[in-house]
Amino acid sequence: MFRYALPLALPVGLAFLLSACGHEEAPKVTVRPAMMVQPEPSAQAMDSYPGEVRARYEPELGFRIGGKVIRRLVEEGQRVKADQPLAELDPQDVRLQLEATRAQVAAAEANLNLVRAERDRYKTLMDRQMVSRSAYDNAENLFRSGEARLKQIRAEFNVSTNQASYAVLRAPQDGVVAKRAVEVGQVVAAGQTVFTLATDGEREVLISLPEQSVGRFKVGQPVSVELWTQPDQRFAGRIRELSPAADPKSRTFAARIAFTAGKVPAELGQSARVFIQAAEVVSLSVPLSAVTAENGATYVWILGANNTLKKAPVRVGAFGEKSVPVLEGLTASDWVVAAGVHVLHDGQQVRPVDRSNRVINLADKE
Repeated sequence: MFRYALPLALPVGLAFLLSACGHEEAPKVTVRPAMMVQPEPSAQAMDSYPGEVRARYEPELGFRIGGKVIRRLVEEGQRVKADQPLAELDPQDVRLQLEATRAQVAAAEANLNLVRAERDRYKTLMDRQMVSRSAYDNAENLFRSGEARLKQIRAEFNVSTNQASYAVLRAPQDGVVAKRAVEVGQVVAAGQTVFTLATDGEREVLISLPEQSVGRFKVGQPVSVELWTQPDQRFAGRIRELSPAADPKSRTFAARIAFTAGKVPAELGQSARVFIQAAEVVSLSVPLSAVTAENGATYVWILGANNTLKKAPVRVGAFGEKSVPVLEGLTASDWVVAAGVHVLHDGQQVRPVDRSNRVINLADKE
């Protein structure tokens, strides 16, 4: 019986399996993410100089009078507000001077009252023809001299009042105390630097340029700045100020670099590196991991329409430690796959992201 049932069961089972396979869903196509970068100016065509982030305005603060420092109210690196007291001088001398001037004002007022009364009396006597005109003129001159003397003493009193307020050094605006140059007990002269204030607002990068090549730099020349805290991002800038004289010790010329890329997350004291173009024609560079070769031809994968990849043949220069210069085949606006290029194929659709894992939209970049 089983000999006859087995041949009948096999076709039925095969038909069932085939029908089950026909109902399977087609596998979904997975769009893989791809890290993209844009070509950067080649390091071989750029000179780099280390620098430090500084404030745009750094006024040196000092007392307007001399004296002995009795109080220091802030520390180096402390944030201060406008009109905040920073240090105080011993006010005893200026107070004594103020009291002396106040006494002189009182004496000048008493003298003016006396000569005024004398002038009025001589005027009455002259009207009665009891004194001569010359005697009256002498009393009038004494009165005018008394008025001028009172005016002078009052001006000196105002100066003494101002000097009493100068015994307290105040911050001219909001900022950070970048440097402290005095200690309590130190005697300072008028105008001597006590604090250096890094005011709030614009930030710049201070660099030193070598003496032998300073001639090819000029104010307004475009540069790019890389912050130590953000090594993968460069910010546009320009040379705002170039010292006309070399530092007597280092024999370098100080230059200040202003940012032109809007708001930059640069904090005081940060390390930075400034890149300045060294040649008229600047080649582009890409990471070593972005370049691959096939049949003797070198190429990279660039992002095209609809987030699809296409192979772009390139001509490269000498390979560096981390990057390779691209002499032909790329533009600065291209987006290039930075890693995993050996598993890609032409026309493949990807989800492009930058190094910060932000999705790249070509429409927004145009």
